[in-house]
Amino acid sequence: MTLGEALLWARAYVDRLDARLLIQSASGCSHSDLLARPEIPLIAPAQAQFMEWVQRRAAGEPLAYLLGEAEFRGRLFQVSPAVLVPRPETELLIELALEKSAALRRSAQILDLGTGSGIVAISLALESPGSVVSAVDLSSAALDVARNNAGRLKASVALVQGDWYAPLAGRRFDLIVANPPYIAADDPHLCGDGLPFEPPMALTDKADGLACIRQIVAGAGAHLMPGGWLLFEHGYDQGLACRNLLQAAGFQDVFTHPDLAGTDRVSGGKL
Repeated sequence: MTLGEALLWARAYVDRLDARLLIQSASGCSHSDLLARPEIPLIAPAQAQFMEWVQRRAAGEPLAYLLGEAEFRGRLFQVSPAVLVPRPETELLIELALEKSAALRRSAQILDLGTGSGIVAISLALESPGSVVSAVDLSSAALDVARNNAGRLKASVALVQGDWYAPLAGRRFDLIVANPPYIAADDPHLCGDGLPFEPPMALTDKADGLACIRQIVAGAGAHLMPGGWLLFEHGYDQGLACRNLLQAAGFQDVFTHPDLAGTDRVSGGKL
């Protein structure tokens, strides 16, 4: 089977871009090779790997897991089934965090809760180089991925294992950010769009979708500097509930910010 024949076969199962990226990863060929030299034979091990990946992609497995990496804010991050696939909507959380940290007249102390692959913490460390960034995750496998990403991208992030604020006794921050599990246990979205392949503990709180957010809001007061900000991502229909939680906990300047699609995406407030 040649490169061209392999791509033609794959088009019956997956879209053109997925097929191209998978064959490039399996064979080591470039996009230019595919365009200029489609007659190149695909060696047996590469062909077997490619065909397996195509079938898995056709079954709904995220492309990022098959490739082992995903792009986020112009950087390539390692990903695995131990962490969520990065999503562009999360860029809003980073933009708002950068805005808050830039307003400080000193080095910002930033905490990322539930860091997963580390995309938020690493992006903040690289794009706000004067800041001191710490990140927490309950999963040791997720922290391994985040640690590898931080090393590859040369980002200074202190990674700590634990349940939300548990490993941070006595520590306070200027800014706390989080992208917690916020999908309700009975939400039908969990059954599609590749979500069955992603880590359940990073997607759903196995309750109403607000359980983890309640913990984060309730504990933030003990870990924020006076005037510090809490920002977190949430579901499309949770903006009002999140603002109510923040106001009840004594936060001021409470807001919800929509993403580029106009969907409520990040809420926050100032202590």
